[in-house]
Amino acid sequence: MIRSTTALWTAVCLLVAGCASDPRRGYSFESTYDKGVKTVVIPVFKNYTGTPGLEVELTEAIVKEIQASTPFKVTSDEPADTRLSGILTAAEMKRLSVRSQTGLVQELAMQLTVDFDWTDNRSGKTLVSRRNYTATDSFIPAVGVRESLETGQQATIQRLAKDIAAELRSAW
Repeated sequence: MIRSTTALWTAVCLLVAGCASDPRRGYSFESTYDKGVKTVVIPVFKNYTGTPGLEVELTEAIVKEIQASTPFKVTSDEPADTRLSGILTAAEMKRLSVRSQTGLVQELAMQLTVDFDWTDNRSGKTLVSRRNYTATDSFIPAVGVRESLETGQQATIQRLAKDIAAELRSAW
């Protein structure tokens, strides 16, 4: 019993000693988000694809994800600390599997590609800039499951929103 207690305390001490106050210097319990940023404004992304309405759904999903998973407050006021703007550049369907007996598509993937910039409105500095940033999710339109195109689009939009929100972390 004494050995296991000693081992537990030793492990705790080593864990605490191994943690850093700065996430760039090792394990840390500190947030990886910039503490100087409080608010972000997100105008509706531009849409250069042939699929209307995706830009509104994507922007809405990004707003919800940032509010849910980051310390930032999304505001509609332009004097926000930062601005996240982007362009939806491509929306493509890709065949993943085909039924050998009929040649019909069994599984499809929806791939969305965006360019986005996260800019500090106070200094004009670009905090994050990504080009050809993609997210892909699959769905099954085949008989038996019959998932709709909208199901695939929504899943891909949600994945892309999560990925973009994760990109707003401080540089490591």
